[in-house]
Amino acid sequence: MTFDMHAAMAAALVERGAAWEFVRGFAADRATAIEAGDGCDGAALDACEARLGLALPVAVRELYELLGRRGDLTSNQDVLLGPEKIYVEDGVLVFREENQGVCWWGVRLDDPSPDPAVIVRFDGAPPEGGEWFGWLPAFSVAAVEMVMSETVLFDDDLVDACDTSEVADEALEVLRAHVPSLAFPRYPDDDEDGGSLWFVSEDLLVRWDPGMATVRARTEEALDAIGELLPGEWIGM
Repeated sequence: MTFDMHAAMAAALVERGAAWEFVRGFAADRATAIEAGDGCDGAALDACEARLGLALPVAVRELYELLGRRGDLTSNQDVLLGPEKIYVEDGVLVFREENQGVCWWGVRLDDPSPDPAVIVRFDGAPPEGGEWFGWLPAFSVAAVEMVMSETVLFDDDLVDACDTSEVADEALEVLRAHVPSLAFPRYPDDDEDGGSLWFVSEDLLVRWDPGMATVRARTEEALDAIGELLPGEWIGM
């Protein structure tokens, strides 16, 4: 039986433990199952806390313990920083960076939640002194998004992307008609273009960003089929 992503997502959005179960189920179904040893060991995380002089939020530590060594789930495009590279800037614990150094993700140190909201900064310079914006309401939810995004961007022949910037409305209608929407919050919070959406079927995983649809398929036939349906310019990846 394949993993029912739609059913699992409802719980993952409201309960941290369910988010980790979602990640486990998703990895087993759409990538490779998470195994013992895929996480960072306690000593590495203890050393990180000692270096920073603070305790990592509970959810942050749990994610690293679960899959901190699984680059295929965390760092195909953007990068989950290793425990030795996590840093603090202007009261923000920065744990993830965009691959070209123009985007950073973090959590505010003054957020008392064990599963704090994630914020993001988009810029062409390091994050010190810059403005941060809301990304997703909990670290565990952002971790779910990260694993889905890094999987949809895995570098193999079953991934492609379609530039829909000239036909955005039509392309979104086609997606909604042919691939079920995943009940994941649209993000980031303040995106003037509406932000990102997810669509999931048995054979397809699709991330819709304004102007671009990125697709991962189980089979070449499924990728060819969505390629015939979705308008826009397929760019090849």
